[in-house]
Parts: sequence; C-alpha cells; structure tokens
Amino acid sequence: MEGMSGPYPIRGSVSLPEAELQWRFSRSSGPGGQHVNTSDSQVELRFDLAATDALPEVWKARALERLASRLVNGVVTVRASEHRSQWRNRETAAVRLAALLAEATAPPPKPRRPTKIPRGINERRLREKKQRAETKRTRQSRDWS
Repeated sequence: MEGMSGPYPIRGSVSLPEAELQWRFSRSSGPGGQHVNTSDSQVELRFDLAATDALPEVWKARALERLASRLVNGVVTVRASEHRSQWRNRETAAVRLAALLAEATAPPPKPRRPTKIPRGINERRLREKKQRAETKRTRQSRDWS
C-alpha cells in the first residue's frame, strides 16, 4: 500500500489501526472515462469495532452505542467512490472512517447548568409589560365622536 499517507489520527494519540482495516474494491458508478467499467475504483472500508483493541474501552463502548444503527455484527463500513483513482478513494474512505470514529468516541457534552435570571431584569420586564398594557387600555373603548 505505498502512496498512502500514514496513520489516520482519530483523537489524541489514537489512530486507525491499519492492520484491522479490511478493504474491498469494486467497480464504481462514479465518474470515469473509457475504461470506467473495468477498473475497481470504488472502495469499501470495513472496521470491526466490536472486536478491536485499538480503542480505549470507554471510547469503544461509546462508539458501539452511538453507531449502533450503522453497525452490522459490530462492523462499521465506509464507502467512497467520488474519485476516479482507487487510491484517492482509499484516502477518502480512511479519512471518513477516522472522522466517524472521532465523532462517535467524543466525550458526551457537559450538562447545561441553568443560569439564574437577575432580579432586576425580571422586574424591568414586568414594568414594561404593565406600561404596555396601560397604553393599550387607554386606546380602547374611546368614543371618537
């Protein structure tokens, strides 16, 4: 696999385990020239998330939970067929998988702490509300004759 840029980082020092990636190549439906139907430029990249030891346990549990709908027997699959050249599709697929795993293993967002509304603001709102009501009240039931 020469011509590939090295390990694809997920987050921190963790990157895609090259050894655990399964590649499949097939004919692409994408753009191409005369030999479009003869070259296997579509890339399918499979990664066995359930069986891997490359990810920290916590991350793995998170990813399995978040990607549950995308997994088939614990395996996540990414396809790429945008480019005419196989290795560019390969790059795309690897980058895509890395991004997917980065997102799926990210720590959950911090819970939102509700902020207290300063009393002054609330009082101002009520004051303006009263004033507005007063304005409207003076407008109605006037006899314009």
